[in-house]
Amino acid sequence: MSSSSNTANLSEKTERLELESASLLKQPKAVWAVFFASIIAFMGLGLVDPILPAIASSLNASPSEVTLLFTSYNAVMAVAMLITGAISSRIGIKWTLLAGIIVIAVFSALGGMAGDVWTIIGLRGGWGLGNALFVATALSAIVTLSGSGTAKAVILYEAAVGLGISVGPLVGGWLGAISWRGPFLGVAGLMVIAFAGLSLLMPKASEKSSGDSKDSKASRTSLLAPFRALRYRSLVVLGLTACFYNIGFFTLMAYAPFVMGLDEHGLGYVFLAWGVLLAITSVFTAPKLQEKFGTVKSMGMMLFLFALMLLAMGIWTDIPWVIIAAVIVAGALLGNNNTLITTAVMNASPAERSTASAAYSFLRFLGGALAPFMAGKLAEWFNPHVPFLVGSGFVLLAVFFIALNHKHVKHVDAVNSGH
Repeated sequence: MSSSSNTANLSEKTERLELESASLLKQPKAVWAVFFASIIAFMGLGLVDPILPAIASSLNASPSEVTLLFTSYNAVMAVAMLITGAISSRIGIKWTLLAGIIVIAVFSALGGMAGDVWTIIGLRGGWGLGNALFVATALSAIVTLSGSGTAKAVILYEAAVGLGISVGPLVGGWLGAISWRGPFLGVAGLMVIAFAGLSLLMPKASEKSSGDSKDSKASRTSLLAPFRALRYRSLVVLGLTACFYNIGFFTLMAYAPFVMGLDEHGLGYVFLAWGVLLAITSVFTAPKLQEKFGTVKSMGMMLFLFALMLLAMGIWTDIPWVIIAAVIVAGALLGNNNTLITTAVMNASPAERSTASAAYSFLRFLGGALAPFMAGKLAEWFNPHVPFLVGSGFVLLAVFFIALNHKHVKHVDAVNSGH
């Protein structure tokens, strides 16, 4: 009995050491296909950011109306996350990703041809549906298909997110300087490239060869699975923490462009710098923080610093260079936190990874749906300082919430360290 137990422990340790020693860059072809498609998909989020003031000006819309482009997108994405697992378990990872890409391409192209802001707001909701199909499945696909362990797979996914978000605003700024319609049509074109790449590079057989029984396609996921996953307190804690944090995140994304006083090119460069820092920290510094301080403690530190950054933006809103500098520096904090919290979610509960990702993302994007419209309205009702102050308050609430529920999530550090 003792001998077999020791053999099992030795086998586990050997497997863990092999995963730890596996290079981040040594991945199956299917992982790289999803990685590059994810970059293009996340470019869609940043592409729109530099043209928010231009849309408001061209279509005679108020800032609060234009910020609904983010609200409709995130609201539909949050709800759609609940069905992504059921869909992918029936049609497979590859076809779910391709379906998401098609939906994004169609609705972004229609948005580029729309004639009023309310039509675009509705079409952005359709875009959110496509993104839900793609985003939740992409994370699950990279974690499942990767040969280097969960932690490194999450880093790879967050790198794709960071690269997409950083390059997107630059492309959006240049296209937006020609016309606000340019970025919408640009996304549609990029999605065609992503579709071709994924079709060619991701073989259907890879969907069944993950070797991870937790994410096997053998059983179909129930529509109720994400709700059942929310029975795990750890997942709810991390989801609500991300919800509060995302209120700050999307306040910065959706409202900061209105107070910088820059044109499309300028906004593109600012969010390029923001995204570059986000990408670098998500890949290089987040793992070091995790190793030195632990996932939960590092997350708390990043959230607290981000709350201070939003507070500074709220105090000195009238000074454009302060807003610009704060947005860029915030990229580093957000990059660290995104990797930390995503890694924690992947190891938080016994639920299948795709199901856990869907349940978590549902809670997370509720905050992203609320924040943009709330920021625009707070500025109209009070003054431009208030959105950032309120956003800071919600991020600080996330810090207190994770601290109060530490006992429910502290096990993720043990999982990450392999104990």
